[in-house]
Amino acid sequence: MKIPYIPEDAPFNGDQRAWLSGFLAGLHSRISIGGESGIAVVAGQSPKAAAAVLNVLYGTQTGNAEGLAMDIAAAARTQGMQPVVAALDDISMENLAVMKRVIVVASTYGEGEMPDNAQLFWDALSADTAPRLEAVNFAVLALGDTGYDGFCQAGKLIDTRFEQLGAKRLHARLDCDIDYEDAAAAWIGEALPVAGAVDGGDAAANAVPFAVAEPARVKSTWNRKSPFSSVVSVNRRLSGIDSGKEIRHYEFDLGDSGLEYEAGDALGVVPLNDPALVDAILQRLGAKADDAVAGLDQPLGDALLKQFEISTPSRELVQDVGKRANHEELNHILRNGDKQALDAFLWSKDTLDLLSLNSAMDLNAADFVKLLKPLQHRAYSISSSPLAAEGSVHLTIASVRYHAQGRDHGGVCSTYLADRVAQGENAGIFVSQNKAFRVPANNDAPMIMVGPGTGIAPFRAFLQERQQRGAKGKNWLFFGDQHRANDFIYEQELGEMSSNGVLTRLDLAFSRDQAEKIYVQTRMKENGKALYAWLEEGGHFYVCGDATRMAKDVDDALHDIVASHGGLSAEAAGDYVNGLKREKRYLRDVY
Repeated sequence: MKIPYIPEDAPFNGDQRAWLSGFLAGLHSRISIGGESGIAVVAGQSPKAAAAVLNVLYGTQTGNAEGLAMDIAAAARTQGMQPVVAALDDISMENLAVMKRVIVVASTYGEGEMPDNAQLFWDALSADTAPRLEAVNFAVLALGDTGYDGFCQAGKLIDTRFEQLGAKRLHARLDCDIDYEDAAAAWIGEALPVAGAVDGGDAAANAVPFAVAEPARVKSTWNRKSPFSSVVSVNRRLSGIDSGKEIRHYEFDLGDSGLEYEAGDALGVVPLNDPALVDAILQRLGAKADDAVAGLDQPLGDALLKQFEISTPSRELVQDVGKRANHEELNHILRNGDKQALDAFLWSKDTLDLLSLNSAMDLNAADFVKLLKPLQHRAYSISSSPLAAEGSVHLTIASVRYHAQGRDHGGVCSTYLADRVAQGENAGIFVSQNKAFRVPANNDAPMIMVGPGTGIAPFRAFLQERQQRGAKGKNWLFFGDQHRANDFIYEQELGEMSSNGVLTRLDLAFSRDQAEKIYVQTRMKENGKALYAWLEEGGHFYVCGDATRMAKDVDDALHDIVASHGGLSAEAAGDYVNGLKREKRYLRDVY
């Protein structure tokens, strides 16, 4: 393959950007993983042939940063460098201090938090005991979402701390929003030649302690910009008719797509907006569906249906409406920069609600669409193993519905699937790998899973996977919801798995079936002695579900159990739990 020459001091032009974007999109089909030190190599190429070691370190929650790290490694290899790819938590400060060239790809989780596989690294890097990094030449590629506070905060913190510790900057940090591919490709093209020009090698390149557990899969042609149109073969309600929730089970036919997935991966679904909401917004704007708007390559109605996020208002829209609407409460909040008050004010409000704050407010369609963000896919934890569901992929989704501001509202994707994609119709899907959330490679290792509500999804997949593998390891599931009579989803399946020995223990917590509320963390503490014993036997601990409350409560319970039944101080219990994380035996899929 002929690779266009990119001078170190040249701007990254359109042709080079197009080449690199296409190159990164297709390169995985030619990559295999090997080498005792976990170095990713092109098939047939010896890693010893490359002189300059490039350490590509990533922190990821859903797999995007890891995917970019692998793309950087692939591109670096074509430029004669020897890439070493590792999760941030796999890197000690001693190893970091002797690295010559470092590129960090870091996503931001939640409201400005470090992703799970970067927290221990950040704790060490930000500590007073962190070593000086004068030998390190670095660059940071940060991923985030401007819809959240703390946009790209994880990358910004790492970037600043490297500089504070004396590391030399290879290239300016790039902060990427949700549409990151093109910007990231351009940044990679600019940063790699600079990294390759740094003289010298790592003082201890082969000491980087990580291993690649599996070969890289061929990169799918299906992605969020080009999803596979899949037939929804099953769309059925799981929760009872009297439940306060509507939880549904979906099965998507993979047909001849070539899509592959593993238990622990996520499925991206590309939705369409609610046509009723589109019509209401058009009416509010005084516009028509077939109106042509400058800057749009399709009629306004189609753009609002397919192209823009019209449910959750963007920050730009909130600011603009604040200026136009003359709404006293909103203006007061914006003037004072009160984040909590703004969150409370926006709670349950969508874009139409904002436009309705002042019926006299004038906002034309052209100005309106400039304030909208692109419509994004929604990612859901896959609830099937490909070993058990050949040719299909399953999801378990709660339909979001609520009444506010005098009208009904619905979740963009959950109600799209529930109401507007009938069984037998098609929806756009693609697979998002999550290599950091996997069934234990050791089939004999005990597995403890905590997944209330729809958090059971990946653990249904895990149990199917263990059953199909013939794994002998014990499996323990903590599941719960509000009421057993209506909210015990997959009850029959779990009963069968208990009967045939796949599910060794099943502890249930239905919070509203008694006066005192009982949650999964309650059951964990009640069975703390046995839980700690499973951990001591090499057990893997998994959590899936709500990050805001449940996952934090479960984490607190785990620390308490380790302290109590391990006879440890709070500090020592923290070290024990951190050890589980380092050993990849405490993994979370939280949202």
